[in-house]
Amino acid sequence: MSSHLEHEHDVLVIGAGGAGLRAAIEASARGADVGLVCKSLLGKAHTVMAEGGVAAALANVDDRDSWRVHFADTMRGGQYVNNWRMAELHAKEAPERVRELEAWGALFDRTDDGRILQRNFGGHRYPRLAHVGDRTGLEMIRVLQDRGVHQGIAVYMETNVTTLLMDGGRVAGAFAYDRERGRFRVFRAKAVVLATGGIGRAYKITSNSWEYTGDGHALAYHAGADLIDMEFVQFHPTGMVWPPSVRGILVTEGVRGEGGVLKNREGRRFMFDDIPENYRAQTADSEEEGWRYTQGDKSARRPPELLTRDHVARCIVREVREGRGSPHGGVFLDISWIKARVSDAEDRIKKKLPSMYHQFKQLADIDITREPMEIGPTTHYIMGGIRVDGDTQMSTVPGLFACGECAAGLHGANRLGGNSLSDLLVFGQRAGEHAAAFAASSGATAVDAGQVDEAARRALAPFDRPGSGEGAYQVQHALQETMQDLAGIVRNEGDLRAALGRVEELRERAETVGVAGNREYNPGWHTALDLRNLLTVSEAVIRSALDRKESRGGHFREDFPDKDPAAGKYNIATRRAADGSMELERVPVRELPDELQAVIEEMG
Repeated sequence: MSSHLEHEHDVLVIGAGGAGLRAAIEASARGADVGLVCKSLLGKAHTVMAEGGVAAALANVDDRDSWRVHFADTMRGGQYVNNWRMAELHAKEAPERVRELEAWGALFDRTDDGRILQRNFGGHRYPRLAHVGDRTGLEMIRVLQDRGVHQGIAVYMETNVTTLLMDGGRVAGAFAYDRERGRFRVFRAKAVVLATGGIGRAYKITSNSWEYTGDGHALAYHAGADLIDMEFVQFHPTGMVWPPSVRGILVTEGVRGEGGVLKNREGRRFMFDDIPENYRAQTADSEEEGWRYTQGDKSARRPPELLTRDHVARCIVREVREGRGSPHGGVFLDISWIKARVSDAEDRIKKKLPSMYHQFKQLADIDITREPMEIGPTTHYIMGGIRVDGDTQMSTVPGLFACGECAAGLHGANRLGGNSLSDLLVFGQRAGEHAAAFAASSGATAVDAGQVDEAARRALAPFDRPGSGEGAYQVQHALQETMQDLAGIVRNEGDLRAALGRVEELRERAETVGVAGNREYNPGWHTALDLRNLLTVSEAVIRSALDRKESRGGHFREDFPDKDPAAGKYNIATRRAADGSMELERVPVRELPDELQAVIEEMG
């Protein structure tokens, strides 16, 4: 019998970014006793990296906006493999969630008449992103954290969950350890909400910090839940590329929303060279029209820099591959050029984009009010994740819920900028509501000691190995290089099969990794335990990418460069087979109801 601390809650929320906090607040408000587990410190979350704004059809800046336009934009951006029910709920409920956040204390930028200000963003037809300069995610976390703490939620910081505990086919809690002292903790719960974010650390170049190792995806998978759409990984088009110490750090889409343009080394605005047919009617055909759009001219169409992220990222890769890139393997993003249009350009840039100004000044010694930024694609987000019911957010495992980036469905093949923050508000609230209801209506669970002992044995295994001389970091680095080089922004059959073979080799190497020292303050041990999750999600991405023999959204196959209409009728589900292997199933996309089909046709 392992030695451990025990905790019991009605609802256990794993992950304390925006989605986890919103779920915890809602479950607590509905009377549930809530425990909130975070891998890092409370408030340190990827939500903070969402700088540009939260998408909601408030229609404060352009009264033509509505939930119908937002729904149609989200479905088009997702290439119509979205869970349409989630897209519908998201578009309808996002305005209420944003106003609620404002009532809780969020200090959004304002219009001249005092309403919440909204800005342009890629893929959104009208100015839709409510924002706080370019620090929107930070402000949201501040407000949610304050709300949650004052609601009496029990918070377990720097605690890492390694295993979900089960009672038959129902989730019953979680096994974890605290990263500071290495002590084991067993959480018993009637319902569990996963809100652990993404998988960015499976790649070498990423905007994600160290926590994002696919924990929730892997926990759900090993507990028997379905994953879905794992081939759809979003490479944000604008990450820093120089100097090497900051490579991958995000450059907000808000730069382009405020008039920033993309140029190659020849000084050409290359985005005008390739405009997808389904966006041509909504895209400016001159630089003059594009500029007017960013300044609020309702008669103008958006510049091509504000096309969807997948398309912009591929155009950048094309420029680099064909020898027109910047000196360090990217292209140029220029906001300083607006001084040719407005007299107060420097002050305007500093006011609208304060974080970007300081980020480049401090990290790269670049003054973005005077010179262009060097940028390139960075792994940012995964549209795929835990398969959930659109209304309740419950996974295919009873009592196990998911929300935020680790859940899937809303974004389809590609997420629009700003939709991640509204996603976590809308579906965090729903996950908390339904988890609390499930806990209240379901009986207590039981966890047998054998599960706990097995989880403890697996967690301690790295200390018992003699070691091969190779540390966990070397295996993680090899995996990141494999995913970056062979399963990245441009894929093909040969590379993906090679990647699958390397993942199998790396799994064997991971099983031999030994850890020196003891359980206290041991980052080598933490990394060794993260490897299982990283390898699981990497295999899911590769197998799903192999199965989807077409290009759609965030998944681009150079050997199948076009969309296949037949492939647009299914999602790819991934689950653990009885023999422990990973199996795939093509799941038909649910047919749109007539009224929602009419909305899409009406919006063009």
